Order: sequence, then structure tokens, then C-alpha cells
Amino acid sequence: MTRSILFDTETTGTDPHTGHRIIEIAALELIRDLPTGKFFHAVIDPERDIDEDASRVHGFTRGDLLGKPRFADIVDDFLAFIADDPLVAHNAPFDFGFVNAELARLDLPPLAPDRMRDTLLLARERFPGLPNNLDALCRRFDIDLSERTTHNALLDCRLLAEVYIQLTGGRQRDLALLTEQTETHFVYERRPRTPIWIKVPEAALAAHEALLARMKDPVWRLP
Repeated sequence: MTRSILFDTETTGTDPHTGHRIIEIAALELIRDLPTGKFFHAVIDPERDIDEDASRVHGFTRGDLLGKPRFADIVDDFLAFIADDPLVAHNAPFDFGFVNAELARLDLPPLAPDRMRDTLLLARERFPGLPNNLDALCRRFDIDLSERTTHNALLDCRLLAEVYIQLTGGRQRDLALLTEQTETHFVYERRPRTPIWIKVPEAALAAHEALLARMKDPVWRLP
């Protein structure tokens, strides 16, 4: 069994080194890069104000979080869920930085950097010169974004799981995880492979062409 954890955070601002805190954290269990349905999710009182720019992104206000558990209240459950497995995130250094700042406040060991799997780096390697934020990747892989009116850690994890599957080879078209499972094995069934056509906006194509024009003998232009 190859287990990993895909996770995401929402925060009061952009820099944990200036005192910004986590307000929401979500994590999904993956087995062989496929979601199992098991997840962790918590909305957290950051014990401080939220920047207006951050609030516009995720929709949380200070009042929404009053009375919610603090990070110290949920940390044991979070660490138990992620165990020692690899950790997948989009722009992973951002999420690692915030989690490690919270752990430092509690005198707990940080997440080791060798556990990090950054889907943003994977996307940049596959689509150089194109927008590679989560929205752009979902549109490129024809993943439904209709529920994403604001950033939400749990929804973003579920969307990122679909993106991650595509970035690592689209294996959900060959194997679909069944709900029947035991503690020691997971049952899969084979399904027909359906191609996914990538829809690239004209502006993105123009940006890609501009990037190639600045490169000497790019491999993309070789016969």
C-alpha cells in the first residue's frame, strides 16, 4: 500500500513569519495517488484578525471563527491523520511554512521537507509558460469548478486530487477505487480509458509562443 496525504490551508494572510495563522486545514488520504474517501478537516480560531485581502479570497471573517477550536486543539488529530506519509500540496512551501509555524508555537517538530510533493512544480514542468494555478489547471483538465465561488480548503483538496491524478498520468481512467476495502488491501476495477482534451486559451498560447521565441532551439520546435 502506497499512502500519501494531499492537503491545503487557508490563512489570515500570506506570511507566517509576521504572525499570520491558519484558519482552515483539510487533508485527503490517497492510496496509489487515488482518493480513498477518508479525510481530515478543521476550521480554526486563529486568535487574531484576518487581512481584508485574505478574507476576500476565502470568505472567512474574524466573527466566523470565534468559538472554533484553536490549532492546539486539533493538532494531535491532524498529525495522527497525516502520519509519516508524503504530503502533496499546490505551492507546497506555502502550506508547509504555515503548518510548521503552528507546530513551532507548540514546540512540536516541523514537517520534514523531504515529505513535500509540490503539484505546482509538476504543473510547471508539464505546462511551461502557461498559468498553473488551481483554477487554470481545472479548466485545462475539464474539471468542474462550479462549486468554487471562494477558496475552501476541503473543496480545493478535492479539486487538487483530480488535478494530481491527471498530472501523474490520468490513472483514474484505468483504475477506479471501489468503496469495498479492508485494512490491508484495496480493490480496484479496470475501466475504459477516455482521452481528456486540454483546452488552452488563446492568451495562454500566445504567452507560450513568446516564451519559445526567447529560447534557443527549443525542443518543441524540433521536427
